[in-house]
Amino acid sequence: MHRFTLRQLEYLVVCIDCRSVAGAAERLNVSQPTISVALSKLEDQLGVQLLLRHPSRGVTATAAAEKIVQSARNLLAHATDLERQTMDTGTSLVGTLRLGSFSTLAPAVLPGLIHQLSIQHPGISLRLSEGPQDRMIEVLCEGQLDMALLYDIDLPDEIHTTSLAQRTPYVALAADHPLAARQSIALADLVDEPLILLEVPPSKEYFLSLFRDAGLQPRVRHSSPSIEMVRGMVGWGLGYSLLVTRPEGDRTYDGHSLAIRPLRDSARPSKVVLARLATLRPTQLMTSFEAVAVRAMQA
Repeated sequence: MHRFTLRQLEYLVVCIDCRSVAGAAERLNVSQPTISVALSKLEDQLGVQLLLRHPSRGVTATAAAEKIVQSARNLLAHATDLERQTMDTGTSLVGTLRLGSFSTLAPAVLPGLIHQLSIQHPGISLRLSEGPQDRMIEVLCEGQLDMALLYDIDLPDEIHTTSLAQRTPYVALAADHPLAARQSIALADLVDEPLILLEVPPSKEYFLSLFRDAGLQPRVRHSSPSIEMVRGMVGWGLGYSLLVTRPEGDRTYDGHSLAIRPLRDSARPSKVVLARLATLRPTQLMTSFEAVAVRAMQA
């Protein structure tokens, strides 16, 4: 006989995510005493303390809770799958998928995927998050996301990935830059020019490593975590940039034209991947979205 219920596990997971019993009660639309009593009983049943209560500062997970929280998330997700299968006619999927994306990928990739998902699985809704890749990895590992669109760079071993596309770096120049007359450009041609660096991980380290691998040292003049800010400075002739994500249309927000040229050097390509925790078995929602993403981006 199991010593816990799915409801108790749900209360535990939501308390950890919200970092407070009050926040969990609000999200789940139950009273705080209901959650507190259920969790106290769960701790008694398992014989361990699961939450540290901090007066006026919410709760944090103990080491014991950290050991079981991912398994609890997996169990709850598949319980939801089972419930859905018993209620659905089998012709459609209904539910919410928590999807994250590296901020530079999101505007170039997500709208098309959302469109395809709405056609193929109209019952699936997405709860979207965007941010730096290291933050997306962090919340994915914490279980606050189901999946994330990332670049396959410096990913931890506990992340499972499905390849969606491969991108190669290119050179962005002002339209009237002297190097814009060339069909392709080598790193050696750029090394004495001012670089406008996309300063967001893992892009920053990736671009700098291209020079480092070639035995070159670029001249970084300006940097920004915003790809459109970088493109804007390039459009004003403040320098060149190396980028991977390419927005449709080579014109900046303020109307300047850019010259886009391939990088002549044999640079390492970047893979766009759909990532999830390797320790969690994917739900039907996750496998359905993965199939949509693969078809849409590999077509």
